[in-house]
Amino acid sequence: MIVPHWFLPTSGDARGIVARRHADRGDVGDAARGADIDYLAQIARAAEHLGFTGVLTPTGTFCEDAWITTAALLRETRTLRYLVAFRPGLISPTLAAQQASSYQRISDGRLMLNIVTGGDAVEQQRFGDWADHDSRYARTDEFLTVLRGAWGGEPFDFSGDQYRVVGAQTYAPPDPTPPIYFGGSSEAALPVAARHADVYLTWGEPPALVAEKIGRVRKLADEAGREIRFGIRLHVITRDTAEQAWAEAHRMLEALDPAAIERAQAALRTSQSVGQQRMLALHGGSADDLEISPNLWAGVGLVRGGAGTALVGSHEQVAERIAEYHELGIDEFVLSGYPHLEEAYQVGEGVLPLL
Repeated sequence: MIVPHWFLPTSGDARGIVARRHADRGDVGDAARGADIDYLAQIARAAEHLGFTGVLTPTGTFCEDAWITTAALLRETRTLRYLVAFRPGLISPTLAAQQASSYQRISDGRLMLNIVTGGDAVEQQRFGDWADHDSRYARTDEFLTVLRGAWGGEPFDFSGDQYRVVGAQTYAPPDPTPPIYFGGSSEAALPVAARHADVYLTWGEPPALVAEKIGRVRKLADEAGREIRFGIRLHVITRDTAEQAWAEAHRMLEALDPAAIERAQAALRTSQSVGQQRMLALHGGSADDLEISPNLWAGVGLVRGGAGTALVGSHEQVAERIAEYHELGIDEFVLSGYPHLEEAYQVGEGVLPLL
């Protein structure tokens, strides 16, 4: 079964990969849309209307807080689920369990949790976190153990290297238990995903690379006595015809300043995230030959961290590529497009009916 999700741009939105803000200096281009609650509500309502199951919100200092923003949107929708991203280790796991339990009750069971351990040391240090890469994943392992223990309905004790709790519990166990979404490509990350994730998320790589990663995670999950589902994070540029879709991709590419690409690439190369380095390797910082697999375009990753690829093509072609990933074992698709309101309709009306 294919489960489609959309994305809430809580750091702002635009008609291009990067918003241009200086038309008064001759830098004519897309005006940024602020991440105000009314605009985000439009996107959430559109996603629900179009048949998306949920929406992902990012985490970090570059965007609005995911817990607060999505809680404010609960009354704007009725069935839409919210995939709330947050960083373990910055708050108590028992407090996170309490927040999630409360959210689940007041939302009538519409919470999903996206665990973002963090691969950018600079970003982590803004929060006062100086742990190294592997230590952060070891902490995440213990964090999720306590989180699930606190949801169990009985006082939970735990003593580890990172956390020591006695009697951890919440007012009432969340019903249903929020599913845990988890991403990470490093050797430190994959065993943690196998032990705790309900859905393992990967960024959009060519199918052969995705299949290899799925195989590794599934093997580790089998060894841990668990079953795990898989999801993928992709941008989408879809139109009635392939020519129209690629014309839009080329318009976005032409709007990028080569100096901005170089600055972004220099910053991204310092990331400790193995997933980020895999994204960079797809294009090598070059704007040439960005179609790295049929209908898979790496242009977004020239200037943006995280998910750096987009499915580009006609509605039929994009649906075919999604079906191809589904055949590999991907069930959940977290999709997005610029701008997120209009592109939700392109995907929702053009692609989802074909699936």
